[in-house]
Amino acid sequence: MTTTTSPVLITLTDRERAELELLARARKASLRTVQRAWIVLTAADGQHNAEIAGHLGVHVDTVRTWRGRFAAKGMKGLMDLPRSGRPPVFAATVVAQVKALACSLPAEHGLPLSRWSAHDLAQEAISRGITPRLSGSTVQRWLDADAIKPWRHRSWIFPRDPDFAAKAERVLDLYDRRWNGRRLRPNEYVISADEKSQLQALHRRHDDLPPGSGRTRRVEFEYRRRGTLAYLAALDVHQATVMGRCAPTTGIAPFGELVEQVMTQEPYASARRVFWVVDNGSSHTGLGSIERIRQAWPTAQLVHLPIHASWLNQVEIFFSIVQRKVIKPANFTDLLTLERRLLQFQVRYNDTASPFNWRYTKADLNAYLQRLAAHESLSPAACPPKN
Repeated sequence: MTTTTSPVLITLTDRERAELELLARARKASLRTVQRAWIVLTAADGQHNAEIAGHLGVHVDTVRTWRGRFAAKGMKGLMDLPRSGRPPVFAATVVAQVKALACSLPAEHGLPLSRWSAHDLAQEAISRGITPRLSGSTVQRWLDADAIKPWRHRSWIFPRDPDFAAKAERVLDLYDRRWNGRRLRPNEYVISADEKSQLQALHRRHDDLPPGSGRTRRVEFEYRRRGTLAYLAALDVHQATVMGRCAPTTGIAPFGELVEQVMTQEPYASARRVFWVVDNGSSHTGLGSIERIRQAWPTAQLVHLPIHASWLNQVEIFFSIVQRKVIKPANFTDLLTLERRLLQFQVRYNDTASPFNWRYTKADLNAYLQRLAAHESLSPAACPPKN
């Protein structure tokens, strides 16, 4: 058998040879990519198509194809040509209509549903004549492409405090160790305080079953109620120290006892000023609470958050940690056990805690308020009625 020389000659630059050698030896490259690289390299070394095919175990037409593509387009010629693929079963207008339907409420269309499921959307699209057939899994795939999940919801509340921006900004300034435009001094402190009320001492009727291979811990469903208590906590925002106490309930007196607990210990007892960031709960609301604290403790200054803005109170982050690590799953024989657990955790937390990495700034607040203003301007309630 005679072997003829291919009329397609391959000449490589140093850069092309280096790239091809990397591809030919790449461990994670696909087999076809490695084969194409070897075809071009051996062709550049003067081997005939039949020889190359024999060495690589491929058909000679495969060698001829990739040799020709590289000669015509260089490294780009080794890439697969775009393929048309399977034609779409559903028109783009169908997909758009189903997604638009998912962004509306079922009640808006007279359906007795509070939210959509993928199956509900498919059935509604068929009943509306958008498409003669459609499955829930197909709808699920379309919604995933745009991260639309109509079966989920998130609660929020529209700020209604007329001084929301001013009140929020001064709290954010305190977190940044500023007050009225100047830096706080070393002997000035910021305390974030609140109460966690109605903590129940639930005693399970049977002991927990420990986890095992392929099995999570099991907690008895039935329980006995052993009473409730309140946990009041004051977090030094910059020192990451929590000072707390338990009481039968919340109120002006228990909160006053918390303030006394903090203000009678160092470094707060000899501080120049101690700022107390609090929400508008009944224990410390209004101008009366500010004056009451000032009279009892002249160096203490109460700073109220805007209404419905507890998310700006850093002690709420600590309370969420308490909920996860101390309260759930609840199983306490009595109130004393619950109180002891809370106070012991407080000591443990203070041993290793560091300040929260608070990143919410006044710039974030202003952007948030701008979004709310835009939302309110588009709300039907903001539009004047037509005559």
